[in-house]
Amino acid sequence: MNRILLTGLVFGASLAAFGQTEMPKPAYDLSLPREEKIKLAESAAPPEISGHATVYLLEQTGYVKIREGTNGFSCLVDRQTPLNLEPTCFDAEGSATTLSTRLYVEEQRAKGKTEERIKTEIDEGYKTGKYKAPSKPGIVYMMSDRGYLLVPGSNKLVHIPPHLMFYAPYATDKDIGSPPGAANMPRVIRPGQPDAYIIVIPGPLAQPGH
Repeated sequence: MNRILLTGLVFGASLAAFGQTEMPKPAYDLSLPREEKIKLAESAAPPEISGHATVYLLEQTGYVKIREGTNGFSCLVDRQTPLNLEPTCFDAEGSATTLSTRLYVEEQRAKGKTEERIKTEIDEGYKTGKYKAPSKPGIVYMMSDRGYLLVPGSNKLVHIPPHLMFYAPYATDKDIGSPPGAANMPRVIRPGQPDAYIIVIPGPLAQPGH
């Protein structure tokens, strides 16, 4: 559940290059106008995808579906900690599996449960079959330039670059050859867990003639 591991596993010492900022209050403002919330959720994927996706908005009681999509994708502003801001679009496979845990987390936060209690319940849900790991390859778009993650042990948020994630249930770094820790190399987050991902940060587009 703690995608904040992304900071250590993927960016390492290069975090500073993406800019840290003191932001002790939640990055996601529930008072944002509805249209701004929608735009933020849709910013995770190209408009050809997010414009036809189901959209969830975060309200006081948790996520609320405000649009039914036609392409199987689901877009929302994820929060792996209450301070994070992570525009995310799951494909059809993620929408049928991982998404349900995200919806549950915010519903339980709204009820006042602790992060530790929620994590325990999610872990137990995977063990009992209430929640399912993705059963086939798929993609999660996180291509927004408005993403922030909490730096563990601090009140700082770090701006994260646009990136892509691919389902890799129970995978570890060894499964992808344990690549060096450079920021532009693929890494596994949530290693060994049912919601593990391989994360890839696309490089700059090649210029014509190169």
